[in-house]
Amino acid sequence: MEILLLLCGFGVLIGLIIKLTKNSGTPQPPKKRAARSEPKIDDPLPPLNFPSPPRPKPARAPENSGPNAAWRAPEPPVRVIEGRAFVTDGDSLVIKSVEIRLFGVDAPELNHPFGKRAKWALLALCKGQVIKAKVHHVDAHGRTVAKCYLPDGRDLSAEMVKQGLAIDWPKFSEGVYRALEVPDARKKMWLADARQKGRMHVWKQFEAKQNNRAPGAK
Repeated sequence: MEILLLLCGFGVLIGLIIKLTKNSGTPQPPKKRAARSEPKIDDPLPPLNFPSPPRPKPARAPENSGPNAAWRAPEPPVRVIEGRAFVTDGDSLVIKSVEIRLFGVDAPELNHPFGKRAKWALLALCKGQVIKAKVHHVDAHGRTVAKCYLPDGRDLSAEMVKQGLAIDWPKFSEGVYRALEVPDARKKMWLADARQKGRMHVWKQFEAKQNNRAPGAK
């Protein structure tokens, strides 16, 4: 009986050995890779991060610019009239049929004290000369106001003031000729000074006296 049990146990042991031997020689199947998940159509696309282009440097602002800077229109070209001058009085002349008034000064009228003297002084300056008139503007009387120059560059307005036969008119000149006035200029040309100050009644009184002195006056 004991021998029979030993044989049975021995047979079971041999069977296990044979089974293990067969399993060790059989190749194992490869492991399956995890399935890659495909993106859904409705899934939002990831943002594309492109490098931003360099920003251009701001242009340098011109001088006198800014929100409070006054806008300035380009200045028009200066009109120039050049030629021989015909003198009409101490601050007026004609060049190429254009009546021109000297810029920034006031000379006495022909029938005022020193009026004829002022005309002859301006005539002496212009005689035989080519005068260059740079137009400044046209006044309310339709006269062309200009800065007039001799061939050597002298300003006729300045020359008349320096001779004591015209005075500066600051309303139009901004006082550029005032320093050139001779000390007694405004006393001699008191009618021109009165006009600048708006005292036209002084003119009317003077003209009334002149008319009373005329031949045939009552």
